[in-house]
Amino acid sequence: MNSAANGAPAPNRGSWTYAEDFHHENEAAAAARTAATELGVVPVSKGVAGVLTLLARLIGARAVVEIGSGTGVSGLALFEGMDPAGVLTSVDSEHDHQAVARQIFTSLKIPNRRFRLISGTALEVLPKLSSGAYDLVLADGDPLEAVEYVDQALRLLRPGGVLVLHDALWHNKIADSDNQEDETIVLREAIDAVRTSTELWSTLLPVGDGMLVAVRA
Repeated sequence: MNSAANGAPAPNRGSWTYAEDFHHENEAAAAARTAATELGVVPVSKGVAGVLTLLARLIGARAVVEIGSGTGVSGLALFEGMDPAGVLTSVDSEHDHQAVARQIFTSLKIPNRRFRLISGTALEVLPKLSSGAYDLVLADGDPLEAVEYVDQALRLLRPGGVLVLHDALWHNKIADSDNQEDETIVLREAIDAVRTSTELWSTLLPVGDGMLVAVRA
């Protein structure tokens, strides 16, 4: 059996699968996943969705920013944990993907006032959002912009707000010191920026393709 660095046994594939499937998803989430597959979009895993729901519920999130709407899989997970009056602001450059997300949100009778789906590039939209006004920021966009996402999240989050950087293990490449691909390098820089920031407390979770979770001081 493999062992982790601290001597505890590392989970095997069966245990990882069990953990990833632990979070139950409803029919709407399943439909959003199917739509993502058809459009060639890679949605967050079920394990990641479960953590997003838990984090949103733990902090009673009322204002959330999502970078990367996809077809609504992560948005649904956030809605499940958010305050019933909470508002999701989701940014994506792919209008067709957002159209699917909107359709799924509407099918669940989520009021239009509870979501803003903004079609555009994240680095154009984020600077226009109000500073210190958000409880949670999910960064699941272009890995080459990850450092800028962290900078923007620090501005957008209120004290006690939560930053989630998805794909933080980037296909098992982050831990491979020999891998010097552009995406890997930038994501390492973003992770280091979070880890060394005096304004954030953080931890790295081996869920899905990796989740870096940080709380703003």
